[in-house]
Amino acid sequence: MKTFNINADCNPEFHYMVDLTDRLKAIRAMVDRGEYFTINRARQYGKTTILQALERFLADDYTVVNMDFQLFGSADFETESSFVNAFAEELLDIMSGSEDFPDETARMLHSLLSGSAADRRLSRLFRCLSQWCGLSDRKIVLMIDEVDSAANNQVFLDCLAQLRGYYIQRHKKPAFHSVILAGVYDVKNMKRKFVSEDTHKVNSPWNIAADFLVDMDFSADDIAGMLTEYENDHLTNMDIRAVAGLLYDYTAGYPFLVSKLCKLMDERPGALSAQANVWTREGVLTAVRILLLEKNTLFESLIRNLQSYPELKSILYALLFLGQTIAYNPDDSIIDIALMFGFVKIENESIVIANRIFETRIYNYFLTATEMQNMDIYKASLKSRNQFTEGGQLNMRLVLEKFVIHFDELYGDRDQTFLEEDGRRFFLLYLKPIINGTGNYYIEAQTRNMERTDVIVDYHGEQFIIELKIWRGNAYHTRGEAQLTAYLDYYHLKKGYMLSFNFNQKKQIGVHDIILGSRILTEAVV
Repeated sequence: MKTFNINADCNPEFHYMVDLTDRLKAIRAMVDRGEYFTINRARQYGKTTILQALERFLADDYTVVNMDFQLFGSADFETESSFVNAFAEELLDIMSGSEDFPDETARMLHSLLSGSAADRRLSRLFRCLSQWCGLSDRKIVLMIDEVDSAANNQVFLDCLAQLRGYYIQRHKKPAFHSVILAGVYDVKNMKRKFVSEDTHKVNSPWNIAADFLVDMDFSADDIAGMLTEYENDHLTNMDIRAVAGLLYDYTAGYPFLVSKLCKLMDERPGALSAQANVWTREGVLTAVRILLLEKNTLFESLIRNLQSYPELKSILYALLFLGQTIAYNPDDSIIDIALMFGFVKIENESIVIANRIFETRIYNYFLTATEMQNMDIYKASLKSRNQFTEGGQLNMRLVLEKFVIHFDELYGDRDQTFLEEDGRRFFLLYLKPIINGTGNYYIEAQTRNMERTDVIVDYHGEQFIIELKIWRGNAYHTRGEAQLTAYLDYYHLKKGYMLSFNFNQKKQIGVHDIILGSRILTEAVV
């Protein structure tokens, strides 16, 4: 029986997968044109899977050399001779027994390996590879996975320089028909990994790679196709379109996140629901909550990168808590890093957090920092949290009532700047221990700005929408009510909540209900 796979590459014989055919055709077109390019995406984005599938896809028409630099040890990159040795041995292993590997080329590589260390030079290795390309009846495609695992080594730079040189001169002497490098770093931004960037390192290997524009995100239709195969095997009676849509809403099609949530629902149904069928909205939301609480290599990589780049941390904080709009600037190195590591994506010429799961995980990272948990508003919530639920249901009105009291006691005398910059952060800080471990929350991306933020809370199957607003006068407030009403219609809810941060000296602090047709709006004012 097939499974959902989150480790190493996926194989359609053993794993439930999205259909990669269209992506493979698009990459095949680049190979047919003889392009040199990098498949660069964030960690666990399916790069290895696409390379393995591409190797099979090209096999009838090309000789494919599929190497993985993760198989090279650190010592293999220390010197030119050690790298040449490792590369030649790996190539001989890959091509062993292949009719596409001439005996003459094999003899040349063995001769290179048996020679002295001084003889094992990149120039000799590439002359051997060039001769092979000239002898071969079929065009040769070189693919190297995890190419950036070696990027902080001069010998690696020299290897790229040789690849570049032969590729540029391929009309004069034989060379690989197409070169595909896969890693987090694009060839054009891989120089960020170097401790020092002298002229040679910056200028030599970088200005060659073609743009790789193939979309590797899963669409809702992609996910539905994978779930259809699963449903045919397991007969769960799930609403495939609804489940696929919800998975897409939370992951934005990030391959690892989609597969991980499906794997949780498939393999841990008892942890997700007491019901027989976990392939429901509630099952997906419970899987999301479990995922957000676990440690895995993807989240560890995200947090490590967040800690390594203080400016990246500042940009994400401004996006999440201050609601700032940050325009995409291709020349901004920190934005480039945020995109490269998968924290953000580009929408309407601005950067936004890549998906709800990353967003909530980063919110949790900020909100659970020691300095945050030592704040009085967090301690007040922690002390009161047991009173907010009854019969397993969350009393959101009471949450707002208590927040208003505690916020006014602690921060009522602060100025407007404080409320604008810290108000929503303090509400999320207050909310977190109340729903922690039982509910999910996320911020509706379409409404996150400096004046308005909509917090969506899912708690035991019940959904709450809380609009956080900066008071800008009665007319603006009325528009906010209309917006929230439309939002309630979208979510098929009769009740909504608004938390207004009001700078008017004559404001009336507290919580009251507003009747809007058939809906009730509970507004809290601080």
